[in-house]
Amino acid sequence: MPRQNPLANSLGDQRRPPFKARALGRLLAILIGGLGRTCRITTDDRCGMLDSAPDEPLLWAFWHNRIMIVPTFWRKFLPERGGAVLTSASKDGAILAETLRCFGAASVRGSSSRRGAAASREMIEWVAAGYDLAITPDGPRGPRYRLAPGIVKLAGKTGARIMPVRVDFENAWRLKSWDQFRIPKPFSKVHITLLPFESVAEELDGDAFEAERKRIEAVLGGDETASASEIS
Repeated sequence: MPRQNPLANSLGDQRRPPFKARALGRLLAILIGGLGRTCRITTDDRCGMLDSAPDEPLLWAFWHNRIMIVPTFWRKFLPERGGAVLTSASKDGAILAETLRCFGAASVRGSSSRRGAAASREMIEWVAAGYDLAITPDGPRGPRYRLAPGIVKLAGKTGARIMPVRVDFENAWRLKSWDQFRIPKPFSKVHITLLPFESVAEELDGDAFEAERKRIEAVLGGDETASASEIS
């Protein structure tokens, strides 16, 4: 995820979002940035990312309901990493894409139901050019905490390693959405764990592929990684 992406004009979905999406995205970016600056972020760097980040591109993986604090974490701790975020091709995805653009991150628009093949090609191009990709593997519609196969396929095709990211909130609002989206409360603690990089073998299929998908899913965990003080 970059401050500036030299490839933003040549890769990804270049369609200009509607005015409403641009306005809402920019407003959301202001709110996320302001809230994030009040949070006290602590880290557990189990892969050495913060001390000695690898030169090769990585696939960031974190659950959809933890996305709100990730832009703040990236800008504070890893602003030199360049790349894009996978967002849906829906109207909500357009708003999120504009929000991320305000943080300096490009977007690849697509999901399994819309622009899936095009998005897969674009993600491969980003990785081939040496850029990170951030993916919420249970988004955009769930089921919650179920890792969709796309990130495993992408890791196998490109050879890029997956960096699982866990985000735990000391105090957070929990929305009544499909993913029980978390919004950290102002001035609360947020703990981010960067887990060891995960490699995926090339050309897995059948039972071997499903076993690998379940393995990565288990690494990311679910509600058991969340603080007991998170409330509805």
